[in-house]
Amino acid sequence: MADLDVGGHAEGFTADPYPYYAELREAGPVHRVALDNGDLVWLVVGHEACREALNHPALSKNWQDSVYFGDVVASAVNHHMLESDPPRHTRLRRLVAREFTGRRVEAMRPRVQEITDGLLDAMAADGARRADLIRSLAFPLPMTVICELLGVPDLDREQFRRWSNEVVAPSSPAASSWALAEVAHYLGELIEDKRCSPGEDLMSALIRTRDEGGDRLSHEELVSMAFLLLVAGHETTVNLIGNGVRALLDHPDQLAALRADPDLLDGAVEEMLRYDGPVENSTFRFAREDTVVAGVPVPAGDAVLVSLAGADRDPSRFPAPDTFDIRRAPQGHLAFGHGIHFCLGAPLARLEGRIAVRSLLERFPGLARDPEGEEPEWITGTLIRGMKRLPVRW
Repeated sequence: MADLDVGGHAEGFTADPYPYYAELREAGPVHRVALDNGDLVWLVVGHEACREALNHPALSKNWQDSVYFGDVVASAVNHHMLESDPPRHTRLRRLVAREFTGRRVEAMRPRVQEITDGLLDAMAADGARRADLIRSLAFPLPMTVICELLGVPDLDREQFRRWSNEVVAPSSPAASSWALAEVAHYLGELIEDKRCSPGEDLMSALIRTRDEGGDRLSHEELVSMAFLLLVAGHETTVNLIGNGVRALLDHPDQLAALRADPDLLDGAVEEMLRYDGPVENSTFRFAREDTVVAGVPVPAGDAVLVSLAGADRDPSRFPAPDTFDIRRAPQGHLAFGHGIHFCLGAPLARLEGRIAVRSLLERFPGLARDPEGEEPEWITGTLIRGMKRLPVRW
């Protein structure tokens, strides 16, 4: 299996990677595999091995200190906490967590419902009784929410979608560099505008926040944090909604059970995250020294990918893992990561996912996959698991 292409070009892998991960898991928890550019990485696939790797003290997230990407120049958006190690990560997360609180997220519930209702109204008003669910709901909902949260209501969202797509699934190195430069320029101007005219939004709060010792985020850190929140804050939720609704529509018995008992919703969203979560593999980690991951030696400087998708279908942790069961107790899934890099935005993603799924099913009782629509086109690459389109009808 050393020639498994986790970059997305192995036949069948992008559409359904789970059989490949299962084969790897049966052979062991850690494997040397090839990316589509020929680079070799260590891929971790077992649930316990993934938990270990996600919190491994010898695996660094700071790629700028790694020889693996030695010829890549950092941009203005590469100074956030997801690409940092302690103590810098600890400092950044503490400053952001002071403002991105559960109270702030919960206060958004009425607005998330209002945005959702407006998008569903637009779907119903079209009169065609069919739509691309990604374009009509799964993308605009989290994009609108995160933009309003950060205070960027005038963002050209289609343009930002193009930038984001190039960041998470680059079509070429040049296109990725272009997107990073464009979004860095936009966010730099936004932050300067916020300094002059602050509001009650999260971005304004991050600009003015200080800890007890007077520490605050630098301009470079603010640009990077805004980038992380915008990209991570919408990409994961787009694909939570898209993958989750697809799973429901492909399992009519589970859809019927959820319609019959809406109290199953919270568990259903957790099962969506476990069964076909929005992040297939974590971002890169790098061995800062010769180390061992799940009993396998990993030389210093080597890159490591942690397969969240492979972990969450591990039969040693989840009985009948390939069965979509909304009554399952899926506590312990790794869809939002584990350890110090656990997703700070998980409460917001869950809130949006629950509101979107409940409202969609209530509004369109006959919702189903559109038999006349195109087959889903899957996002390529090692990071995001999701579809570019999901045709539905009602």
